[in-house]
Amino acid sequence: MSDDHHRELQGVTHTAVSSAASPTLDDLFRRSVSRNPGAIALTDPPNKQRISAQPPLQLNYAAVDRAVSAIAKQFLDAGLPQGSIVALQLPNIVEFPIALLAAIRAGMTVALLPQLWRQSDLTAALTRIGARAFISLGRIELVDHGDLTMNAAAEVFSIRHVFGFGKNLPDGMTPLDIAMDGQTNFEPPKLDPRQPAVVTFDVTPDGLCVVPRNHIQLIAGGLAVMLESGMPSGANILSTMMPTSFGALTCSIMIWLLSGRTLSLHQPVDLQILEQQIAAPHHQVLIAPAPLLLRLAETEAFSRSAGITHAIGLWRTPENASSSADWQSGEASFTDVLLFGEAGLVAARRLTDGSPAPINAGIQTAPRAVPNSRAVGELAITPKGTLALRGVMVPFAAYQRSPNLDASSNEMPAQVDTCYGARLNRTTNTIDITSPPGGIFSVGGYRFLAKDLDEWSKRLGSETMLTALPDQLNGHRLAGRAKDAARVREALGELGLNPLMIDAFRNRAEPA
Repeated sequence: MSDDHHRELQGVTHTAVSSAASPTLDDLFRRSVSRNPGAIALTDPPNKQRISAQPPLQLNYAAVDRAVSAIAKQFLDAGLPQGSIVALQLPNIVEFPIALLAAIRAGMTVALLPQLWRQSDLTAALTRIGARAFISLGRIELVDHGDLTMNAAAEVFSIRHVFGFGKNLPDGMTPLDIAMDGQTNFEPPKLDPRQPAVVTFDVTPDGLCVVPRNHIQLIAGGLAVMLESGMPSGANILSTMMPTSFGALTCSIMIWLLSGRTLSLHQPVDLQILEQQIAAPHHQVLIAPAPLLLRLAETEAFSRSAGITHAIGLWRTPENASSSADWQSGEASFTDVLLFGEAGLVAARRLTDGSPAPINAGIQTAPRAVPNSRAVGELAITPKGTLALRGVMVPFAAYQRSPNLDASSNEMPAQVDTCYGARLNRTTNTIDITSPPGGIFSVGGYRFLAKDLDEWSKRLGSETMLTALPDQLNGHRLAGRAKDAARVREALGELGLNPLMIDAFRNRAEPA
């Protein structure tokens, strides 16, 4: 990273964490548009046609800016008031960041919905947040998301508008088109960086938790990862992460907005397509789940890469990071990003021998190896032996208050308990993450309460079992047993549950 770019990012850090003068996400994007309007901004996955029945696109910054303004104006012309919550459920294609930026430019908050959520999850979440609009796609692979979206929206009283990308949209869904030209007379509202930009969803031992984050918190998270990784100025990024959580959004769209170059997208996970993208000469940074990156390094996929110099790996099971295999690719550096649900993250670049870097207690800086770096967070151990986070990126308002605070007090808690088991080595002042939150199963990017799985198992009948088993790549995998598995799968589908629960009862003789 050049000294000039490093100083610029540190300046963004200072304003982002200190005052309302912080840039917004739209400000970051407009900065890139003004600097390089003809530079490629977004590139679709090569297999987009299969994913969404639409051809893959490659758009420069000027074209993306026009599309963002046009869609933002369409939202406002539809009568959506500023401050509305707009729900977004899309695959990892260029429409995702464009719709996100358009809603933010229109002064709205974007609720990020996981792609595998079906009607049951969607209606519960949309009702909880009071969403005013829903944006989706006509089809995602084999699933008719147009009908799914309309059915979910029909059950939520607050939703007044349903928008969709793609062709053959159902009646009642208003089409969005990224080829539309922006209106020259469109004046976007002035944005307050302290207001929520996105809403994500977490599962804590107490149940579903709605987590709003403002522009300042998102920028702080992106800077923590970007500075620690040491990625070069203006690097082109290839991301496999579905940006429907804080960690994945931070490590894809936020880093793109901060770096101001090209973001190439991959819909997870088609290994053949991914290896083709890795081999392309124009990517310098690869962002993917850490276990997947370690497997790719073992197969020498990076030796066939013409340009990857930095790999950023996300751990949704941070308790497994310290015991993971050493990074074996000399062609690229590796940065571990430990995700603690939606509470926050910790980034640590690997040591020169490829082993995971120790995580120290106390103030976290980025980059850690540079003296006098700016603080990006703080780690501590709670009296009950769990990890607590403090810092600008941490959304204190979303989580429970500290027990010693009066319920009527406006004072915010000093830290958020992640509920991850942790142990402090007092000799080295390092922290070991020992266990995940009790009673929660993590399946890739999805978290389930153990009691909810038990409840569904009981509802399905006395001869039915649904449980979570350890999985090296995803943390857990769901497994089910039933006397009539086909009937159970059909019943779960009719109830609108997500495919992870339905596929737990698939015939094991069939391919996954």
